[in-house]
Amino acid sequence: MWYLLGRLGICVGVFGVCLFSYLERQTQVTHLKIQLPELEREIGVIREETRRLSYEIERFESPGHLIEMAHRPEFSHLKHPLLREILTVPEAIATAE
Repeated sequence: MWYLLGRLGICVGVFGVCLFSYLERQTQVTHLKIQLPELEREIGVIREETRRLSYEIERFESPGHLIEMAHRPEFSHLKHPLLREILTVPEAIATAE
């Protein structure tokens, strides 16, 4: 009789541990599902900021803006290089690195 109750107790204990483990795993999955929309929103915000910054960079580097900046007094010390001051690197050497 005690042998049967002992085995039944072990089975109930193992079942309880398995059930607890399953419930813990479900809790973790639910927690991750709750976090997912927030992370998706953050990714969207980061992508939008990336697009905005790319536009800002393109606008800043546009030839018209650079020419406008060249005429400002704070950049008056800059000058266009002479042809003999320009170094060119053959494409094969440039792509080898």
